[in-house]
Parts: sequence; structure tokens; C-alpha cells
Amino acid sequence: MRPLLVLNVVGLTSKHIGAHTPNLARFATRGALRPLRTVTPAVTCTVQSTFLTGLSPAEHGAVANGWYFDDLGEIFLWRQSARLVAGERVWEAARRLDPAFTAANVCWWYAMHSSLDISVTPRPMYLADGRKLPDCWASPAGLREELTQQLGPFPLFKFWGPATSIQSSRWIADCALHLRRTRAPTLTLVYLPHLDYDLQRLGPQAPGVAKALGEIDAVCGELIADAERDGAGVVVLSEYGVTAVSKPIHVNRALRQAGWLATRSELGRDQLDLAASQAFAVADHQIAHVYVQRKALLREVAACLKALDGVETVADRAAFGMDHPRAGDLIAIAKSDAWFTYYHWLDDAHAPDYARTVDIHRKPGYDPVELFLDPAIRYPKLAVGWRLAKRAAGFRALMDVIPLDARLVKGSHGRLTDDPGDGPLFISSAPDLTPAGAVDAENVKSLLLRHLFPEVAS
Repeated sequence: MRPLLVLNVVGLTSKHIGAHTPNLARFATRGALRPLRTVTPAVTCTVQSTFLTGLSPAEHGAVANGWYFDDLGEIFLWRQSARLVAGERVWEAARRLDPAFTAANVCWWYAMHSSLDISVTPRPMYLADGRKLPDCWASPAGLREELTQQLGPFPLFKFWGPATSIQSSRWIADCALHLRRTRAPTLTLVYLPHLDYDLQRLGPQAPGVAKALGEIDAVCGELIADAERDGAGVVVLSEYGVTAVSKPIHVNRALRQAGWLATRSELGRDQLDLAASQAFAVADHQIAHVYVQRKALLREVAACLKALDGVETVADRAAFGMDHPRAGDLIAIAKSDAWFTYYHWLDDAHAPDYARTVDIHRKPGYDPVELFLDPAIRYPKLAVGWRLAKRAAGFRALMDVIPLDARLVKGSHGRLTDDPGDGPLFISSAPDLTPAGAVDAENVKSLLLRHLFPEVAS
């Protein structure tokens, strides 16, 4: 049994390996770099679940970053319970080979209440007065307090939102280093999301991406060097590649205009009434799960979706390997330069109050516009500071500083990239344990086991 460090550098592609990533370039030269064939949808929760279980989305059930919970009549994204994912995880398989095996998960998804030995995941404190305070959830007991004392609180507002920066990935990396030095887990899974955010915010070809590449490369270099000092193996991989986009598709607006999506007015704001809707979509980057209540409408709804500018394909869920009750009755996939918004209102004056905030749990779809401050706000830092001051004084204050202009988004993912070079990768420190050719996402679990137990593989 050999210790293994796995770095999930979100959005990293083979085209990024070069002058801006000297540490990763040296690592790839010494090891083995392979393209990775990801799954549809190529989104975080789905791909990570496939990596860890070796199963397809139809088998493990994480069909997107969120879905419609029919028994509750609600859409929920970014849930965190490990019980939402079916299948044996890689660490459970490893324990069968050696009961002394231990595993640490640093911010990979579905980390809560799992069979892991060590787990750390972002988990804000939601106070009764409306405030959201940075924090994390950790297991075993006492680890959260230890990490907060050693590293400070998890930098939540640097992890997602308009203030995202390398600081959150730096905290995650420092957490992993601390766990390796104090607990020495056999397997350490590390989630490094920093690059992904600038790829979405700026676009994959933007000059500013070079800075993000350099920042995440420095973090990776330190983690790789630490692993190599104690003889651990290293795998660097990514979930998907990000492609340039310029065309938002307002799928729920189209369904509303067709008379299938129902809303109700609350204080003059349009709120979704999902259980009363004949058809609605859960937008997730370049994928939309479309739920149709009356099956007689399927053909008509599909025709409406196919007619939308920017839509590439519409088919039933079985056609995309997502034949699971959680998936939409229809799956729409955008063209490479387009992506789906969750917007359901027809007039911005009637947008829900959460639309202009960072609120990944209340929004009924993924919203990358949360990466931006509203350009219409003349003094954005002053606007944010004023709202924070009101909260500090004990007043409720809506942090309504997010724009409603989806055209600001310059990068997206979810569909399989047309060029494999724009897709994800798999880099291993052990060429002898890495087969030639592309690595399938479903085979990552078995490859990690091979790296952990090279004596069995040989």
C-alpha cells in the first residue's frame, strides 16, 4: 500500500500545461499525461461521483449539481450528504484490500456523513437574522475547531461569488498539508476550484487566465513537492474543460411563454410554482434537465426546446446515459458557445429578491452571474461595505449586488468538448501504472486503486 495524493484542479486542460504552469509541466514530463473522457453532464457533482464510484450517472444518481425533488416539489442544488450518491466509493474498496487504509477528503463534494476517516467541506453558518458566516464542516469531532485555529475560518466569500480568489484554494491546500502531516492518510483527495472561476468569468482565451493558471500552479507545486518528500504517489486530474460562450439561453422563460411554467406573485416578485407547472427546467451550465408533468406534452415541449437559439440537442434522459428517476424527462444540451440560465421572470423588475444575491441554495438553477458585481453600481465596494455595516449594526440587509445580465459570462461547461484538447486531463506520477490512451471517467476509481496498491496491480 502506497500513499496517494489526488489533486482535482477544476477546469485544467492539456492546453494549459506550459509556460504559465511550470510546476505542473515538470510533473507531467516526469509522469504520464492522458486526456480524460468525462461523462455527460460534465459538471462537478456528477463527474466527482463517477470518479469515486466508477459508475455512470444513471447508476450513482448524481445526475447534475442539483435536481427536482418530486416528493418535496422543490429544486435543490449543491446538497452535501454522501447518502445522495449510490455505489461503493474508492476508499471503501481500498479498505477491503487493507483494513489499515485511511482516507481524507478535502472539499470534494458529497463529503458529509460519509464513510471517510477524515472529511472537510465548506459549510456556512446561517443565522436567524439572515447573516451567512464563513465556516466549514469537518469530521472527526474537534477537527473543525483545530483547522479554524490553525488556518483561520474557511474563506467562504473567496470560494464563490464576485470576490473569489486564490485564497480559498490556498486554504484548502493548507488544510491538506496539515492533515497529511498530522494524520498521514493513505489517500488524500483535494479540490482546487480557483482556475474554474476565472475561466467562467473571463473566458478560456482571456489574457487574465494566465494569472489564475500561475496561482493554481504554485499551489499544486507545493502539494506535489510535499507528497514527493514522503514517497507518496500523485495524481492530478480535472472534471471538465471550459469553452468560450457568448449566448445565454433563457429556457424557463421560453417554457413560461408557452404556457407550461407556472409562477405566483409574492410582493410583486415572480416566484416559481413548480408542482403547478406542466414543464420547467433545472439549468446547470450547458445542460438543462427539463421535467414534464404530462407525458402527452413531451413531443411539444421537445419541439419548443429545439427551436431555441443556442440549443444543440434535445432527447430523453436514456439517450445521454442518465436514465434515473432524478433526471429530467428531457435533456437539453447547448451548443459550444451557449449555456442555460435559470431565469424564469419576463421583467427584471419582477425578479425574485434572491436573483441579485449570491444564493446557491435558493436559486432553482446554477447562476454563474454570481461571479460578478453589478456594473450598474457606481461604487461597488462602497455598496458592499454599506450593506455589511448595516448587518454588523444588527439590521437585516439584502446583499443585492449581483447583476441580471447573463451576457457577462464568458465560459461554460457541461457538454463534451468538440476538441479533446479542450477537455479534462489525467496526470500520474507513475507512468507504469497508467495505461496508454484516454482515461475514461468510469475507470478513475480503478486507476486510483492501482496507484494505492501497486503490488496488487503488478
